Amino acid sequence: MPTLEHNALVEMFREHPELAPRLLATLLHVEVPPHASVAVVESSLDQLIPVEYRADLVLELRDERDALVLAIVLEVQRDVDPDKKYSWPAYVAVVRARKRCGTIVLVVAPDAGVAAWAAENIDLGLGRGHVAPLVLGPAVVPEITDPADAEKETELAVLSAVAHGNGPSGLTVVQAALAALGRLDQAHAMVYFQVIWNGLREPMRQALEALVMERQIEGEATFPPSLQRLIDRGKLEGMREGELKGMREGELKGMREGELKGMREGELKGMREGKRDTLLRLLARAGIVLTEDESARIQACTDVATLDRWIENVLGAKTATEVLS
Repeated sequence: MPTLEHNALVEMFREHPELAPRLLATLLHVEVPPHASVAVVESSLDQLIPVEYRADLVLELRDERDALVLAIVLEVQRDVDPDKKYSWPAYVAVVRARKRCGTIVLVVAPDAGVAAWAAENIDLGLGRGHVAPLVLGPAVVPEITDPADAEKETELAVLSAVAHGNGPSGLTVVQAALAALGRLDQAHAMVYFQVIWNGLREPMRQALEALVMERQIEGEATFPPSLQRLIDRGKLEGMREGELKGMREGELKGMREGELKGMREGELKGMREGKRDTLLRLLARAGIVLTEDESARIQACTDVATLDRWIENVLGAKTATEVLS
């Protein structure tokens, strides 16, 4: 099953299809044909390629006359998979034959080793032809360390944090990316935060936690309030159970009751609806399918704290049962 991190990176390009040709031109120095629009068309691939050969995303570039000028088959690759050396040429051949236009494979590979493997030419037989995947990996994704630059190119900043978060400048790169997430809605911010967090190895996670704690003690606002709450709550999976037990249940209950009493019923209703929407969007991004009963349970829930808990449970969950526990 695709992971939340895999699906989140695919969704990044689905929601921002113009990102793929822009990165092809700026990072890989590919001469992308002049085009007026970029559209996601992976649904039409269902009739082109059998189930076992299903690409993550297919993009079409069209010129001002609506003529197809290029098709991009986009794949997110987090591990080495020998089968891809056979499926990627199939994508190119089938899409090219059907669309009657140039077709390329663009692989997003945050790991340096996987990126090097993905970039190898694929020999089609006897050296008579080959497919050469284009790869967005650590070697070409820049280290974005300036928060201002990260805010202008938030998606690229997320890719940068995933690719370079464990490197020599990792902490600075991650800080810049997290600061940029403050401009996004809660669902996007949470997903991107988890993608970045899951890509960090333990020494860097500890360094980020220590920095956050230091800034809190000094009273310095390192991140926007919404992202500060994500990091506090989160260290998501990294927050130790002992720290949670250190909070008295009475304090939590009093805090919730005090907050709720200060809200008008209309505001409370809007908050519930917003949290349900966030939960459903996160479940969809994680590839978790709900039964009718599970969907009804979410819609019937009116407890804000329960909805918050379910939202947090999505991160790292594989099934709806784990989320709604």
